[in-house]
Amino acid sequence: MPKARQPGSGGRKSGPAANRTPDRAHHGLPLHEVVLLLETDHVRGLASAEVARRQEQFGANVLPRSRGAGILRKLARQFNNPLVYVLLAAAAVTLALGEYLDSGVILAVVLVNTAIGFVQEVRAEAALDALHSLVRTRAVVTRGGQRQEVPSEDLVPGDLVLLEAGDKVPADLRLVRLSGLRADESALTGESDAVAKDEVVLPPTTPVADRRNMVYSGTLVTAGSGAGVVVAIGGETELGEIHRLMGAVQPVATPLTQKLARFSMTLTVAILALAAVAFLAGVARGQAPAQMFTAAVALAVGAIPEGLPAAVTVTLAIGVRRMARRRAVVRRLPVVETLGSTTVICSDKTGTFTENQMTVRALWTPSARYEVTGSGYGPEGHVLRTGAAIREAGAAGRTTAAAQDEGLYWSLLAGGACNDARIIREGQHWQARGDPTEAAMVVAAVKGGVDAGEFLSSHPRTGTLPFASEHQYMATLHTSAVPDGSGKDSGIVLVKGAVERVLELCAAQMDHQGRAIPLARQPVLDEAHRFAATGLRVLATAMMRLPAGDALAESSLHGQLTLTGLQAMFDPPREGAAASVRACRQAGVAVKMITGDHVGTASTIARAVGLTADGADGKALTGTELDAIPADGLPEAVERATVFARVSPEQKLRLVGALQSRGNVVAMTGDGVNDAPALRQANVGIAMGRSGTEVAKEASDIVLTDDDFATIEAAVEEGRNVFDNLTKFIVWTLPTNMGEGLVILVAILIGATLPVLPTQILWINMTTAVALGLMLAFEPKETGLMSRPPRAPGRPLLTWTLIIRILLVSTLLVAGTWWIFELELAGGASLAEARTAAVNLFVAVELFYLFSCRSLTRSVWRIGFFSNRWVILGVLVQAAGQLAITYLPLMNELFHTAPITAEAWLRILGIALLASLVVAVEKRFRRSEF
Repeated sequence: MPKARQPGSGGRKSGPAANRTPDRAHHGLPLHEVVLLLETDHVRGLASAEVARRQEQFGANVLPRSRGAGILRKLARQFNNPLVYVLLAAAAVTLALGEYLDSGVILAVVLVNTAIGFVQEVRAEAALDALHSLVRTRAVVTRGGQRQEVPSEDLVPGDLVLLEAGDKVPADLRLVRLSGLRADESALTGESDAVAKDEVVLPPTTPVADRRNMVYSGTLVTAGSGAGVVVAIGGETELGEIHRLMGAVQPVATPLTQKLARFSMTLTVAILALAAVAFLAGVARGQAPAQMFTAAVALAVGAIPEGLPAAVTVTLAIGVRRMARRRAVVRRLPVVETLGSTTVICSDKTGTFTENQMTVRALWTPSARYEVTGSGYGPEGHVLRTGAAIREAGAAGRTTAAAQDEGLYWSLLAGGACNDARIIREGQHWQARGDPTEAAMVVAAVKGGVDAGEFLSSHPRTGTLPFASEHQYMATLHTSAVPDGSGKDSGIVLVKGAVERVLELCAAQMDHQGRAIPLARQPVLDEAHRFAATGLRVLATAMMRLPAGDALAESSLHGQLTLTGLQAMFDPPREGAAASVRACRQAGVAVKMITGDHVGTASTIARAVGLTADGADGKALTGTELDAIPADGLPEAVERATVFARVSPEQKLRLVGALQSRGNVVAMTGDGVNDAPALRQANVGIAMGRSGTEVAKEASDIVLTDDDFATIEAAVEEGRNVFDNLTKFIVWTLPTNMGEGLVILVAILIGATLPVLPTQILWINMTTAVALGLMLAFEPKETGLMSRPPRAPGRPLLTWTLIIRILLVSTLLVAGTWWIFELELAGGASLAEARTAAVNLFVAVELFYLFSCRSLTRSVWRIGFFSNRWVILGVLVQAAGQLAITYLPLMNELFHTAPITAEAWLRILGIALLASLVVAVEKRFRRSEF
């Protein structure tokens, strides 16, 4: 019986944490022990009968599916909001009282917002489904000595799987043999370079990213071939552990959701208290309980901001549209505002701060140094001699710097022809097919004017020594396609590889005239170290001529090669990344780099984009160091550090949780499968649209279509504007609701006639919310938005300064309404005319107050009276509506209104203007309190 772990057994003692020992550390065991443990044959594979038995025992090689909530439960969750409870209660009571219009409007508001929330939740659950599709592939296995192709779901522990370039790894495998095998594990580990594999036994605590004798489910073979025995399937793979982490993570409520929940609860209690006071006061004064109950309901309907849910949705939706224009696609509406509250951005390195395109930046030959311009995989750029303006004189041939330096020509040729990668154009972008390092060398050859394709046509490859970790170089043999007939045609051997290893094979180096001169080993090493100290990856190139008929072999290279040069490359920082980091810091947002790459590479990029420019902020921590920090000390250590390298998915989760435990609102970026759990845990998960996996995109809240860190900074700015506009709407709408409730309460307390009827209150609430209030959602960004610090996560939705302003405007509305109502009655107007004047006063004050709310601190004239033309349109629409409700007979009948005189309009506008002046004075004196 094999002792591999059973999928779904729950017996796994550690996740893919790079620095902890799993219960079966197959990478830490000699191969023969792994074979014995799995009771398999690493040459013939398992017998068919044994495969069938193990399929029965272990099940299918698929990720376990968790059972989610049903449709009814998902729908029910959308009603879990105090304000919704009050709206539903009000709808039920008004329906029972026969107020069908009131009831219908309230129910429509509730249902629209329920539908939006339901759709969002259903879309979010697609994250785990993307993981399932990731591992569905076919595998080539050896069973009973026979080569077979089977669905990956049929694999069992102990199966012998054969791998070739281009294959997706179908399960976690311990390699038993290989030839130049390299794997792209960036989706799992964050490692930007393809990893060279070997069969060396490793320490049990070796991180996942450094386990060279293993390949993992869901990763991609980029070069070479090999075979491995299956050590884990389904939920027991490293990919399965990420699946488990994702399923265990509960999405964090956004600051807006939390603030609105608290605000709704407070508002609900206040409304119910007012309604209860009104009911009891009326009954105490001898009014009929049924009549007082109707009045209390009218008060509640008036005080409830029915337009608030719709305003929140529309404001967020407008923010979504604006972000989409800035290349950020939002998948969950509330996170639009959350970005504005962000205090820490945790960003991946590869593809976010960098181009995710390896680029040769510098060249060295025994005769000169060169810089390479251009970035990424595009052919645009030049090879320039350092200190000399050697420019390209033509598009092809050796009319470039390579024409003046034979060493440069042969170095570029080795990089371009001793190579299995290729560059293709997809739309407007150049993409690499194959190893990124090899792709960078192909591009460098093109920039240097060296046509590797032409060379390969005349000298096709006839032999290859593929790159392998044990010899750390690649060599190719090229022979002339058209022999000269003398029988003495020599072959050309091109080599590229690790500097120290290539130097061991060299006896000479090439000068600018192509002559072989004695090798100066130490200067070459010094130059390589100089490149490496700046974070560049360095490869050496060499060549030799092989006598005709000789085969390419390792033994034929020793002491025979001529060094032609060094090529130094890296994944360059994105243009604008440094400026975006500065902007975030100016806005009070801390930026941290979290990557699975090496600490040296990460620190170099961090310095390049300004993350570690402040000295003390430059501390870098590795995954090993993180595991050594006690749990109670982790939050402080994480807050101090800026760069985190060689971290696992589980460690990323811990990092995000540690930052959140200190009250931070965390935005996390990622593109790989390994990033998905942390994306889900973060307050805002941001996935890369171009380079990101489907798993990362589905686990995220926002997808960047350009993979650029600068887009995150732009999205933060838009998020702050969204919160500002939501606050403006609330500060604008609450005085009306409070004023309407207080008008009815005062009428009940003094036993007077209601100045405004419930249907008229509903008209005010719904029309002004749409025509006036929603126009604030289109308010452009105010200056200085990114110069102020982020809002404290615990700061309430409304500050005391805003609450005082709301109370002031409510008081002005109540006083003005009663004054105009009594004045109209005293002047001989009918009750319907007096109530119409009161309704128009409410709307007029709201209209004037709307312009004040366009900025909570500055005058409308300072921000530009016509800078939001939607407000002007809304004012015109609302004015037309007020004329209609005042003068159209049908509206008069529906809403119990009547035409009023011109003198009444003058009094209404005079009171509204006076109220606006009072608010302007209050704003001027309290501006410093914001």
